[in-house]
Amino acid sequence: MDFVRNRSAGYMTNWAARLFARAIDRRLKPLGLASGHLPVFFALGQGATMTQKALAAAAGIEQPTMAATLARMQRDGLIRRDPDPADGRSALVSLTPAALDKAPAVRAAVAAVNGAALAALDEAEQAAYLAALAKIVAALERA
Repeated sequence: MDFVRNRSAGYMTNWAARLFARAIDRRLKPLGLASGHLPVFFALGQGATMTQKALAAAAGIEQPTMAATLARMQRDGLIRRDPDPADGRSALVSLTPAALDKAPAVRAAVAAVNGAALAALDEAEQAAYLAALAKIVAALERA
């Protein structure tokens, strides 16, 4: 089998994802954040609270990975855990006021990187690209 990386959807998607993460990390570093924090900010950035299990499911990552991310974020004063009144065995996770203060800068960083990446495409191509990615994600989730 002849492997040509620019004809491999998986390779090119992975490469693009790594480039996105690097670009986001460069913008988030001055805020004391990294791209690994984004799933938590996306889920809780509007002041929401969720359990660790729900956060892991929303982010599409394994529980141990979410646990490690939350532990680092708690250490850095970015999240807090409060007892879940509906389930005494779990906690509700929320962003701290300091993290919520950073949320607009996080949104701006994400928008800037997405804008830079999508600037290579016209409006119709951007819509087609995002629609195609949504179909690919759905197909892989079903597989």
